[in-house]
Amino acid sequence: GSPHRCLYALKVGWRVCWAKAEEEDEQRHMAFLSHDISMLRLFETFLENTPQLTLLLYIILRTNKAEFSQGLGMVTAFLCVSWSLLDYHQSLRSFMQDKCELSLGSSIIYFLWNLFLICPRILVVALFALLWPYGVAVHFPLVWLAMFLWVSLQGTDFMESPGPEQLYRAMVAVILYFSWFNVAQGRTLYRSIIYHGFILVDSTLLALAWLWGRAPSEEHSYLLLVVAAALPCYLLGLVLRVTYYTWLHPNVKVQQEGRYDEVDASGGGKDGMEFRSFLEPDLVNRRMQYLAQTHISFSQLAQQQFLNGAAVE
Repeated sequence: GSPHRCLYALKVGWRVCWAKAEEEDEQRHMAFLSHDISMLRLFETFLENTPQLTLLLYIILRTNKAEFSQGLGMVTAFLCVSWSLLDYHQSLRSFMQDKCELSLGSSIIYFLWNLFLICPRILVVALFALLWPYGVAVHFPLVWLAMFLWVSLQGTDFMESPGPEQLYRAMVAVILYFSWFNVAQGRTLYRSIIYHGFILVDSTLLALAWLWGRAPSEEHSYLLLVVAAALPCYLLGLVLRVTYYTWLHPNVKVQQEGRYDEVDASGGGKDGMEFRSFLEPDLVNRRMQYLAQTHISFSQLAQQQFLNGAAVE
């Protein structure tokens, strides 16, 4: 689905560049496809690219050698995983009418804290697989099942029928195996603490299992330094995340203006926000509306109105 959407988006984008009539409708259609592609790219990253990255790291550690192209590809893959999270978050924020978008500094910190949290997670999984390849076949389903139950308890309402909704929860559980992903409204602080606490304990146990089972004659002494640096790297990621939400999040500026831009805020009305209807209802990206509503809500005083695409003046 993702390559097809990308090709179709290029086609629509070409029409937008040369359109003389109905340009606004074409731009809305292009925005619809852009948001959809951002979401599909995120799912593709964690369902395909991230497991492949873990496998590549395992192969490099197993053979104890790496070609330059492998090293370059691995570094690029790590950057792309973090970039997909940043792109997804920016795509959600483009729904806001008042354009409370991430600044350059906020984007850099958001990118870095995701990178510093994901790298140690993938490393310890690859190290665990290095000694117990079949152990990962047990560990992943157990953690995935725990995340799936946790997502189910949060009562997501992303799809229009129960079957696809369960599939969506299953995909989110895979993402949560590697990275934080908010799926429900309400106060995110406690859920985030629970999640990162769980992942920190789980990753520590995987690293300790590797240290315990490591053979003395094994030529991987350099990995001891890498493992020793994994915990500070993860803690640095948590510090950057706290820094982002304390000083760099758009919510800081919005609260200074007497409004709210957080799912934790007490909003007015049913959901604390309103969505403006389209002349063409079929172009309303309900999925992205739901996800934006999950991450960002507004008080009735703000009267923010979301559009399927770029903010309208």
